[in-house]
This record gives sequence, C-alpha cells and structure tokens, in this order.
Amino acid sequence: MTDSNIFRLNKPEQNDPLQEVLREGARKMLAAAIEVEVCTFIERHDSLQTADDKTAVVRNGYLPGRSIQTGLGDIEVKVPKVRDRSGSGIKFNSSLIPPYLKRTSNIEEFLPWLYLRGISTGDFSETLKHLLGADAPGLSAGTISRLKQNWEQDYQDWNRRDLSKKHYVYVWADGVYSNVRMDDRICLLVIIGSDEAGRKELLALSDGYRESAASWEEVLMDLKQRGLKIAPKLAVGDGSLGFWKAVAKLWPETDQQRCWVHKTANVLEKLPKAMQPKIKEALHNIWQAETREEAYKAFGHCIERFGSKYPKAMECLAKDKASMLVFYDYPAENWQHIRTTNPIESVFATVRLRTAKTKNCGSRATTLTMAFKLMETAQKKWFRLRGHKLLADVINNVKFVNGIQQTADQKQVAA
Repeated sequence: MTDSNIFRLNKPEQNDPLQEVLREGARKMLAAAIEVEVCTFIERHDSLQTADDKTAVVRNGYLPGRSIQTGLGDIEVKVPKVRDRSGSGIKFNSSLIPPYLKRTSNIEEFLPWLYLRGISTGDFSETLKHLLGADAPGLSAGTISRLKQNWEQDYQDWNRRDLSKKHYVYVWADGVYSNVRMDDRICLLVIIGSDEAGRKELLALSDGYRESAASWEEVLMDLKQRGLKIAPKLAVGDGSLGFWKAVAKLWPETDQQRCWVHKTANVLEKLPKAMQPKIKEALHNIWQAETREEAYKAFGHCIERFGSKYPKAMECLAKDKASMLVFYDYPAENWQHIRTTNPIESVFATVRLRTAKTKNCGSRATTLTMAFKLMETAQKKWFRLRGHKLLADVINNVKFVNGIQQTADQKQVAA
C-alpha cells in the first residue's frame, strides 16, 4: 500500500440529492470560514503602511480553484490571495486549506497507519499538528491508548464473527514475521479470501511463533467452527509445508497453487547476482506461457540450460513443478490474481517497514490489532477480481483447460 492510498476515500453514490445538498452546504461553509480567516488576517496587519501611506496588506483576488477530496466527495474551493505592498514578505495561508492539502483524512484510519510507520504513541499529537496544520486537540497519548483498546475490541469482535453464510472461491495465505518486545518473534498467519462475486476480504488473522502445520490447522479449524463449511476451490501460498499439510487435512478437495513471487525469490537467492536477471527472465517465460504445455517446455528448457552450473537453484525450481502450474485449470481472466500471494504482500509492506524502523512492534496484542486495522483500512480499496463473472462456473466445477472454458464438443474431443 502506498503512502497516498491511506487517504483515499470511497466516492459517494452518484446522483444522490442528499449528498449534493450536503456537499454544497459544506462548500459554502468552507468558503465562509476561509473568508473570515482572510479578513482577520488583513485586520491584524491593518496598521502596516507603505511609504506613501497606503494600506500594505490588501486582497488580491483568488488562487486557482482546486478540489479537496472529502467523505462527501470532491468539494471545490477557492482560497483568497493577499498582496503585501510593503515588501515585508507577509503571506496568507489558510489553516483550513493548507497549500498542499489534497484530501481530508479519516483519523480512525490514519492513526494505525502512523503507528505502523514508526510513530510512537507519545508523538502522535505533535505529528498530527504538523500534518493537519492544527493542534490536534484530544489526541493525547492517553486518548490514543484508549483508541487502541477500542481497536483491540474491534479485532476480537471480528475474530468471532459468523461465517456460515460465506463462500470463498480462492484464498491467499502467508505468514508475516515481526519482532515483539525486542527478542520475541511473532508470526502473523494471514488468509485473504475472494467470495463468489470476486470481492476480496480479510478472512483470518492470527498469531503464532512459526508457520507450523499445527498453527495453520488451528486457523483453518477456527474458520470451520465459525461456520465456513465449504472449502475454497483454490488456495494460493508459498512453499510453507505447514500450510499445505493443514490444507490437505482440513480442505482435502482444495487445489494448491504455489506463489510464483516466492518461488522466484527462493530460486534467485541460490544464484550469483550476475546470473539473476537472466534466470529471472527464464522463470518469467514459464509462468507467462499461454498454455500448460508451453510452460512445461519452458520449465524443461530452463532446467536443461542452467541445471549443470546451478543445481541447487534448479532443484528448488523443479520441486513444486506441478503445483506451480495449477492456475491453468482456472479462468485466464483470474490468472493475474491467483499466481501469487501479492494481495497479502502489498498490504503487509507497511508492517515490515514498521519492524525495520523500530526494534519491536509492542505487545503481541498491539501487533495483531494494528495489523488488523491496517488490513481493514486497505480492504475498503480492494478491487474485485478481474473476470469475477466466471467464478460461478468455477463453483459449478466447469472445466477450464489453459484458462479457457470447455464446451461439450471440446470435452468430447479431449475424451
């Protein structure tokens, strides 16, 4: 998640009369407030005169209009300009609309983000003062601590929610490690699911000391106990044996797709840096192949070409050969989503940044809570899967070969 994404707000419903009235009211109130600001500013410098006894600080039109993104949608604003004819360098900047403000921020979403960026609880007020152009009243360290307690309760409530009406077609799983209290190490076990309409959502977030089969079994069993009776069609994850053992035990009918990003990283770390770009291109040719047959051919070519010089790297590549290409049995429109665990990796980049900036992430509860709030915020901006209309066919066990749905005639020919 990029830094700017945390501020992006959902757009209001189009052609909503009430929203239009509220937005117009907000625009007028904002304009009136800015007008009071500029009048007060000019009155404050009323005594300043030019050499020929004229008022030095005067109105001078408006800056170009711009849009501010708010929870009500975009609001057009025009900030007045002030001219200082005395040459003293006096400038007017609205405290409501700072020069570079493009959008408002939802503090409830912004505070977990600040924490995960490395800002400590005691520094929140000062940080927000600089960011928001205000004193950030009510955001003392005590207030932040109380908010964090509320977030912990939100996480507990979410972790006990009913899943009996849920059906996930694809799931992505990964373990994200963080340091807790200096030398203590926590592994966040994360599962994101895509429902039958292609909407992605956080499905599970738990903690453990490692990605063991027992830890993952506990996570999957908890999902079952809360009502998730139908296993997903496909699970996407890295080479962690613990997760796949748990899937084989509790979701035996679920297909297994290994993540190409993790596999590429594992292969490249066994190579000298000079060779990494060349072999990375060869790996790219495998998972970008149009058909499974072409992918197998690229597999064989890569291993034959580099196997004698770099046997460990090629052994790593060949180890999960079949499970690396399972995505060919699913709609081609979904391939970009199901070849990797990127939905998890991109969100947790900020968690890893927090770990790198500080020696610890606080308590285990705090780490879990902040990770949950981060993903809850990110979830609001997740797009539906490309080709989500084909998920109904996947659920109904329609056969896909090389990403293409098979008709009755094609099935007879194949037979």
